[in-house]
Amino acid sequence: MAKTNMNTVRIKPEVSEPLTLHVLRSERLSPHFLRVTLGDGDVARFTPMGYDQWFRLFIPVADDSLSRLPDKFNTLAYAKYLTISKTSRPILRNYSVRAFHKDAKELDVDFVLHDTSAGPAAEWAQKCKPGDKVAILDEGISFNPPPDVRHTLLVADESGLPAAAAILASLPDDFQGKALLEIPAPEDEQALTTPPGVELTWISRKDAHDTPGRAALSAALALPLPEAPFFGWVVGEQTLPTTLRRHWVKAGVPKDHIMFCGYWRHRS
Repeated sequence: MAKTNMNTVRIKPEVSEPLTLHVLRSERLSPHFLRVTLGDGDVARFTPMGYDQWFRLFIPVADDSLSRLPDKFNTLAYAKYLTISKTSRPILRNYSVRAFHKDAKELDVDFVLHDTSAGPAAEWAQKCKPGDKVAILDEGISFNPPPDVRHTLLVADESGLPAAAAILASLPDDFQGKALLEIPAPEDEQALTTPPGVELTWISRKDAHDTPGRAALSAALALPLPEAPFFGWVVGEQTLPTTLRRHWVKAGVPKDHIMFCGYWRHRS
């Protein structure tokens, strides 16, 4: 189970309902990132919230895979999901809204492509074609600093890059802080929109196959904490967020000034 305090800080969407969308196109961004753009279908009912908005992604494996989706995803809904036959049970993964283009009504989703193996969602992203159907269930945002805090520290490995990029694009111009983003290789750097007062640092691993998150953690632990109150947001391979949160709390950062989430767990 993921280690996180997301549920204590999360802002839920006003309306929760499964939305069926279609693949519009896909684009290889860099050696380790692929973008799939979704739209059509129910896209007009999607409400963008910005920041690290995330959703449940249901990828069909049969014609009837998207016929029994819940309006909200809790323990009971997950138990019912597991009762669906494996021959029709959709693939379920969590993803972030990389960007939502209001005028075109298009939703960008970025997938991380690993050198060694691809999970079922990343494998689907590499093979999907325009017109393919998926469903999403909006889960809201977890970047939720106290109203009087205008300083932030964002730390993530590549699995958290799409969410961190969306946060940076959503921050008001008066925000200050730093963003430490770890990527497998220098070619994976992206042109991101950031407030003038937020410093972005790319951390490329010496070896793309090294365990993700370790380089970002090392850099974050060596970073002096801001004198002003800040909101810490850290996600990625679970060692990164759990260790950095412990470091911040020990240094005196209030627990409600931190959002941490272990997106995944590295197995050697």
